[in-house]
Amino acid sequence: MASLFEAAKLDQDAPQPLADRLRPVSLDEVVGQDHLLGAEGILTRMMGSGRLASLVFWGPPGTGKTTVARLLANAVDLHFVQVSAIFSGVQDLRKIFDAAKARREVGEGTLLFVDEIHRFNRAQQDSFLPHMEDGTIHLIGATTENPSFELNSALLSRASVLTFKRLDEQALDHLLVRAEGQMNGPIPLTDQARAALLAMADGDGRALLNLAEEIYASQGADDEPLDIEALIARVQRRAPVYDKGQDGHYNLISALHKSVRGSDPDAALYWLARMLTGGEDPLYIARRLVRMAIEDIGLADPQALVQADAAKNAYHFLGSPEGELALAQATVYLAMAPKSNASYKAFGAANKAARDGGSPPPPKHILNAATSLMKSEGYGAGYAYDHDTPEGLSGQNYFPDDMQRESFYKPTDRGEEAEIAARLKRFDDLRKAATHGGENE
Repeated sequence: MASLFEAAKLDQDAPQPLADRLRPVSLDEVVGQDHLLGAEGILTRMMGSGRLASLVFWGPPGTGKTTVARLLANAVDLHFVQVSAIFSGVQDLRKIFDAAKARREVGEGTLLFVDEIHRFNRAQQDSFLPHMEDGTIHLIGATTENPSFELNSALLSRASVLTFKRLDEQALDHLLVRAEGQMNGPIPLTDQARAALLAMADGDGRALLNLAEEIYASQGADDEPLDIEALIARVQRRAPVYDKGQDGHYNLISALHKSVRGSDPDAALYWLARMLTGGEDPLYIARRLVRMAIEDIGLADPQALVQADAAKNAYHFLGSPEGELALAQATVYLAMAPKSNASYKAFGAANKAARDGGSPPPPKHILNAATSLMKSEGYGAGYAYDHDTPEGLSGQNYFPDDMQRESFYKPTDRGEEAEIAARLKRFDDLRKAATHGGENE
């Protein structure tokens, strides 16, 4: 609904940010989302069918989620209502639903666009459901967070999730060309500074246009075009898009972990630097490095855990920024180490056997006979002291008597586990020889 200010058309003479002046007026003007709005895009097909489903737009800031929602409402002739989950509560939603019902009674539909929909709690999200089901509203929710984690399953089951991509360099440059047309002249930057400006935008179209407007506003008519150094000094550098408590946090630590697992030290260092630059707690990273050393390297290189733990201690001792070098060194070491998850898998298999197998007691021959009664019951009878055997291994059974022997640990042929594998085979051969020679001798 237009305000009195807008109805009187006074807003036409009011100052508008460049990003608002360049807001697309049709869906074919939206850049960077061809997978949604191109010839074969899902939204294009939806418009062709004349049917608009409830949707969740998931993607980073400045990628066109609000603009597309507004243009969709125009395309299917729905009344557009926009709210922010940050500033709205249950009472606000009730008023919106009541107004939508009134419009429906006179044949007008409502597209309700909810920005930051993940900020609504479970009860608030549930309040949309009956109005979506009876057609009172067509809901489009926008979120920068993973809907799988942040939105109710009931809401997700009634809406299709569409992913908006961060704008690539070509899409950002297209926006910048539009801005130059609006500002009646090229942006006053050298070619290298122009490329740097696109990188600073970090895939965010709104941020790019805001930076461009700042440059235009601060540049005199006779000033020379800004080079990279002057650009950075003029607009400062945008902080990387990274929220330690949300999706970016988990995405980047996953990228770091998988780069180490994949033995790529260069990619691992990049993701490490991304996290540190974004303000991640270095000790959180240190703990994850320790986990990588255990989970993905294990006994293929036992020094990996020593290196990771030493890096954690070094950071504790040195602090930032010197301690970050220790994290970088450990990252490179882990990435280059031979990999094995044999111990990790072995413990998982042992846990399953322990959960599924009940509570059988240990065999009596490996139990201490602390009392005469226990001795009379056979505790400790026939135990072979391994150090007294020629090979230092008696080959006796250590599993419960009624449990078949299991082989949980299967070392790889990589790194030091190759030697462990040979040793384990020798132990198995000695056990088989001891079994053939008589139980528990």
